[in-house]
Amino acid sequence: MQAGFFEAVRKNIHRSIHTIACSKIVDKWKLAGTIPEKLILSPTDVWKGSADRARWLIHGGIFTLDGDQLELHNANWTPQGVDNAWVKYINSFEWLRDLRTLGGDKGRLAARAMIENWMCSHPHWDAVTWQPDIMGARLANWLSSFTFFGESATSEFQEQFYISLARQIRHLSKSVPGNLSGIDLLQAIKGLAYAGLAMEGREQLLEQALNLLHREIGRQILSDGGHVSRSPQQLLEAIVILIDIRAALRQGGYPCPEKIIHALDRAVPALRFFRHGDRNFALFNGCQEGVEEIVKQVLMQSGSRAKTLNSLPHTGYERMTVGRGLIIMDTGKPPKWPYDTTAHAAPLSFEMSYGRERIIVNCGSHPTNPEWQDMLRFTAAHTALTIDDRNACEIHKDGSFSRKAKKVSLNREDWIGAVLVDASHDGYVPVNGITHRRRLYYADQGNDLRGEDTLTCTTGLTKPHSITVRFHLHPKVNVSLIKEDQEAILALPGGTGWRFTAEGATLGLEDSIYLGEGIRPRKTKQLVITTDMDTDMLQIKWALQRELL
Repeated sequence: MQAGFFEAVRKNIHRSIHTIACSKIVDKWKLAGTIPEKLILSPTDVWKGSADRARWLIHGGIFTLDGDQLELHNANWTPQGVDNAWVKYINSFEWLRDLRTLGGDKGRLAARAMIENWMCSHPHWDAVTWQPDIMGARLANWLSSFTFFGESATSEFQEQFYISLARQIRHLSKSVPGNLSGIDLLQAIKGLAYAGLAMEGREQLLEQALNLLHREIGRQILSDGGHVSRSPQQLLEAIVILIDIRAALRQGGYPCPEKIIHALDRAVPALRFFRHGDRNFALFNGCQEGVEEIVKQVLMQSGSRAKTLNSLPHTGYERMTVGRGLIIMDTGKPPKWPYDTTAHAAPLSFEMSYGRERIIVNCGSHPTNPEWQDMLRFTAAHTALTIDDRNACEIHKDGSFSRKAKKVSLNREDWIGAVLVDASHDGYVPVNGITHRRRLYYADQGNDLRGEDTLTCTTGLTKPHSITVRFHLHPKVNVSLIKEDQEAILALPGGTGWRFTAEGATLGLEDSIYLGEGIRPRKTKQLVITTDMDTDMLQIKWALQRELL
C-alpha cells in the first residue's frame, strides 16, 4: 500500500538529506532581500475549520473540498489529472484552519511538517504553485496561523519560514495585478495586505494592496452590492476577503478605508437577497446551496443589519416575496469578459420556494469537476426557455460567451399581496431574430404563480422552430401527470400540494438531475412544455397554484 500524503511528508522531514538540502537552500533564499526576524502581527482568522477534515488529512492524506475528497500519496503538491481547483486548494493551505481547529500537538506538528515540506519542495518560482492568487492565499493562511504552528517551532524552522516568506512576498509584489481578475486578484491582494501588516518595515506592501483593492472594489462590487460575476458564491468569497482585510487592519491599528466599509454595507444585503427560505443560496451562475452555518458566520462577522432587498438592478435579479412564497429571477445581462467564463447561459430563469421547501430550481453546479461544470452552464439545465435546443448564450471553447444578450428589459410592479415582473432578452436574435419575454405574476399569499412566455420575431420567421420551456423540480418534490397529461400534481414533503397547468403547448415529464450540494448529482424530475413556433409570435401560458384543502 502506498504511503499517504502526510506520512510521506513526515518521512521526508526526518531524513537527514532533507535537512542538508534545506540548509543549502537558505543561502539562495537570502537573495530575496531583507529577511524578517519575527512577525509584528499575526492576523486573526475568525472562520471555523473542521476537526474531522483535519483527521482525514493527518491519518489518510485525504484533502476535503466542498464535499469532494482527494487522497494523495508521496507528498505530491501538484497531482496530475485533477481539476485546478484541487491544486489551488492544496497549495493555498486553506486546510491549515482545520488543523488549527483540531488543535493540540497533533494538529500543530502536522501543520509544521507540511509547511516545511512545501518550503523545501518549492525553493524557486514555479508556474503552478507560485501563481499570484495561490501565493496570496497561501501567505495569508501562513501568516494568520503562525501563532499556532510557528511560535513554538525550532529556530531552524523559523529561519526557513521567514526566508520563504520574504521570497514569495517579493515575487507577489512584482506580479500583481498582472492578468488576474475577480476573486483571484482579491486573494492576491489579501496576501499582500497581510504581509504589509505582519512584517516590520513593509508598509509599502500594505499601501500597494490598498491601492489595488480600492480599484477592484469599484470594479467588482456593483452599486447594488452584487458581484460583477453575478454569482452568489463569488459574492460570498469577496465579502469574506473584505471582512478579513478589515479585521487585519483594525488589529494592526490602521483605520479601515471607507471604500471597504461601504462595499460591505452594500454587499451583505445583496448576499441575503440570494437566500431561499431554507437560508441557503439560489442556484445561479455556478453557485450551490452552500452551508447555512458559513453564511451565518459571514453575516455575524460583517456586522450588517440591513434589510433584504427586493431588487438588484445592476446585478440583474428580482426577488418576489409574497406570503410564505419566494421567487428569485435572473433578469440581467450576462457579465462582461473575463467574468463570463464561469457564468451560466440562463437569462430569465427562476427558482421558487415555499416556506423552507424548494419547489422549482435550477440544476446547480459542481465544485471540482469541469465536465459537470460545463454541462450545467447550459440553458437547458435551468428553469428557462430554449429555442431549437440551443443555448441562449453561445459558450466559447475558453468558457467565455461568444454570443449573449445585449438588450435586456425589465419592468416590475408591486401591489399589496402581489408582484408582477416583466422581463425580456435578445440572446437568440443573432441566430433567429427571436426575442423572449417572460412575465411572472405572483399573488395570494404565495399560493398562486402565473407565467407567460412570449416569443416575437420582428425580422420575419424563415422556418419553424422547436420551443422548450423547462421547470426543474427539487428532488424532494413528488410529481405526476393527470388528466391525460394535461396537468401535473406536485407534492411537497411538508404536506402541501400544487397543481401545474399549461396552455398553448404540450406538457411532459422528464428526468433531470440536481447538484445543489456536494459532488453527486441527485435524480429528480422536470416538467417540460414543448411546442413549435411557425408564426412571428408565440405565447405560452402556464400556472402553478397551491391546492387548498
